Amino acid sequence: MNERAVPKTPYGGGPAAEVGSEQVLTAEEDLRTVTIGELRPLNGQIELLPYQPDWPALYAREEGRIRSALGGTVARLEHVGSTSVPGLSAKPIIDILLVVPDSSDEPAYVPDLEASGYVLRIREPNWFEHRMFRGPDTSVNLHVFSPGAAEIDRMLAFRDRLRTDEADRHLYELAKLDLARRDWKYVQHYADAKTGVVAAIMARALASGAAPSSEEAEPPT
Repeated sequence: MNERAVPKTPYGGGPAAEVGSEQVLTAEEDLRTVTIGELRPLNGQIELLPYQPDWPALYAREEGRIRSALGGTVARLEHVGSTSVPGLSAKPIIDILLVVPDSSDEPAYVPDLEASGYVLRIREPNWFEHRMFRGPDTSVNLHVFSPGAAEIDRMLAFRDRLRTDEADRHLYELAKLDLARRDWKYVQHYADAKTGVVAAIMARALASGAAPSSEEAEPPT
């Protein structure tokens, strides 16, 4: 995932953006609408690293920070995205899914996260009331939803499919490596371009009867 992590498809990616096309201009306007603060162009290639064994530990550290900041406000907390899939190349960004009672109720959780160093960067009231924060001292995208948001199940189902299906994991990695070699104005345009392969993998996951992970976050202490 990326600076704007939530276009309208299963797990990141709206209509595939073609560099130099009107589609990209529209996507940029959309980015400006939902982004808090200035847009940060990439204007280059995507950095992908081979799977790093320390990514789960980085997630665990952030999980502790988030739980300490929010306490009982945490309904669910999960490591998602490519860094959560052993063996998969990924951008060195830890994607985290946080479920709170009402993601639109920013006073209930935003000040506490900001006090811990998180910075609110995305606000999407028209898409599951999604919010996205950047991490304080680790490259983190923290995605916040309310219970029942359909994107929660999609994110977890996509992660679990890649964890358990070697063929789809390899297919996704090849697509990412190919796209990463191209130049992109924004990281989001790279994410949008993955829409086709993501949709195909999700379709197979659903056809196989795969359900979202039943692994619940531990109760807050």
